[in-house]
Amino acid sequence: MALTTGRVFKECVTGLGRPRTLSERLWKVLDDLSMNTTVKLISYSLSVVFFIFLILLPLILGILLKANLFWEIFAYPELMNRAKSAILWSFIIAFTVSTLDLIAGLPLAWFIVRSGSRWTKIVDSMADIPFIIPTAALGYSFLLFWSREEGISSLFGFDSLIPPGALLVMLLHFAFSFPVIVRVMVGELMNYREVYEVAAGTLGAQPFTIARTVTLPMLKPALVASFLLAFARSLSETGATVMVAGAFENGPVFIKNAKDAGLESPMVFVSSILIFLSIAIFFSIDIMGPRMRLPFRKVWPNLEKKLSSATAVKARNSLTFVVFLGLVILPSLFIALPAVQAVIDGTLIRAVRGVGPWSRFWESITLSYAIGTIVTVVNVILGLPVAILVARNKLGRVTSVLNMMVNIPIVIPSVALGVSLRIFWRDTFALPEFWALVLAHTAITYTYFVRSMSAAIEGISQEMEEVASTLGSSPIAIFRKITFPLTKYSLFSGAILVFTRSVDETGATIAVSEKLRTAPVLLVDWVKGTIPTSRSDIALGIGFLVVLSFAVLLALRLLIEGRK
Repeated sequence: MALTTGRVFKECVTGLGRPRTLSERLWKVLDDLSMNTTVKLISYSLSVVFFIFLILLPLILGILLKANLFWEIFAYPELMNRAKSAILWSFIIAFTVSTLDLIAGLPLAWFIVRSGSRWTKIVDSMADIPFIIPTAALGYSFLLFWSREEGISSLFGFDSLIPPGALLVMLLHFAFSFPVIVRVMVGELMNYREVYEVAAGTLGAQPFTIARTVTLPMLKPALVASFLLAFARSLSETGATVMVAGAFENGPVFIKNAKDAGLESPMVFVSSILIFLSIAIFFSIDIMGPRMRLPFRKVWPNLEKKLSSATAVKARNSLTFVVFLGLVILPSLFIALPAVQAVIDGTLIRAVRGVGPWSRFWESITLSYAIGTIVTVVNVILGLPVAILVARNKLGRVTSVLNMMVNIPIVIPSVALGVSLRIFWRDTFALPEFWALVLAHTAITYTYFVRSMSAAIEGISQEMEEVASTLGSSPIAIFRKITFPLTKYSLFSGAILVFTRSVDETGATIAVSEKLRTAPVLLVDWVKGTIPTSRSDIALGIGFLVVLSFAVLLALRLLIEGRK
């Protein structure tokens, strides 16, 4: 029996027998090529060269090519004060929002995993809503909900309950980074073994004490990781922030305003500071965060007994849901009301006919999806070898360096990244605008796919691949028949994440493009009044973007489920 099983496994992974069909012959050629050491070296080298020379170095060297402009802003005190204030506000908002996300998101993640409620799946799905909705739509929805008379302001008799500015920016950033915390912590809590909690409980510790002194310290790496992701998400967002900022300026808004005014020196100055300071802060927290000890290890029995009571738990859950529904879900979905009204009032007919601004809108939608498709294909083809290198530690000590470098594009604010890439590709090499946008979107989304696939590959036992190799299977056959079937879901999920992130990107697109307008950028122009449009036009345009994004996600999700 063992011999028969071994023979079947060998035939499966080595493809014994003479190839008959054209596809079998093609796979046979690829199998033979993958056995060649030189071919393997070239394929891995090309992927690493692509990452270093077309993604990493351009985003750093681009800003250095304009280093001579860095000091010109010092001659203009007013601009310098605006720039310093914008940089400071970027990090204040990012730190504040990430901290609040952690405080509010952790109880919701705990409820989803530990409550056993029949509402768990619904709450879990609702938590992803701000992440699925394009940020351009999210920004306009928040603007309507909090700052316009058709929103919640009408309930209190105000024209604008929260006017555009710093507070509204914080509420917006809190909402779209909230799902990051929830999703990471739900995953970690599901994988966490409760044996230590049970042991502490048998010794008389209260549930609140156990969570504070046992569970959270053991989940510290996940807490740090989720904080960093929320921090990076807040720093990067541009399009939605511009919609709700008003006269307020953080780093991305200042860079956009400087670009619109033709002020290159302030734009280079703020971009440079954001790029290098973001990298320094990110890696400092990443290195030092896991080593930090959580404070207040002392136990207060009476207080913590009360906090562990059923009444206290209900109060905590109630407050969590009030925050979740009132500050995240309702403002995110409010755009649906004016979008439906726009369908009723005849705007839909003009949109379908391409009348007025709508001809440009359909062009921008086509451009967004064309760029997103190209970027996804490029990331899958050239990001997969790097994910394998990182997951299988094929470069020895160099692997850890490559692993850290892969994180850099996601750390840098997208608009600052776009400024650097525009200088490198368009100003220096005169690359056509379309291809400059493709490279900018590829740089922004590259980390998402590599991280997704490397984590999935790490979860596969390397012994299976080694056994197949000793039976004479080629590397590509091993990947095709063992690795890919086990990581297929992660590959499709990573591709979906890349595609949606590209279609949703605003900051880098604003920085790189002069004439071309993707859908989110065009909608920002509509909201800001740069292109004259009615409120119905804006609402329906954003509604179209949301519906199309949901349709693409649903189609890809069905494709994934059908092939699982």
